[in-house]
Amino acid sequence: MTAAVAERAPLFDALGDPNRLRIVTRLCEGGPCSTVQLTQVIPVTRQAATKHLLLLEAVGLVTSDRKGRERIWRIHPEPLVQASDYLTALSHRWDKALDRLRAYVED
Repeated sequence: MTAAVAERAPLFDALGDPNRLRIVTRLCEGGPCSTVQLTQVIPVTRQAATKHLLLLEAVGLVTSDRKGRERIWRIHPEPLVQASDYLTALSHRWDKALDRLRAYVED
């Protein structure tokens, strides 16, 4: 496994869970919100949502601030930008490989 893959694996692993992906999507589309607000749109308990959020925080996708008794969660977009850049570069490599294969087959 290359260093780039090993470095990004936790991020992709975190995004691989449907509930965590729903949380990230909700924060991207709806802006900052509390854990309680998240559980109103994502079918998990508050405890489960908190566990998902703490994992997302560990990989750098979300941050939180205390507001009274609640934590307000917000997306930290930089890891998503890095993931997108990585996938774009990977897609370009595949396109080049397919072009070489096509040229080989057509010759």
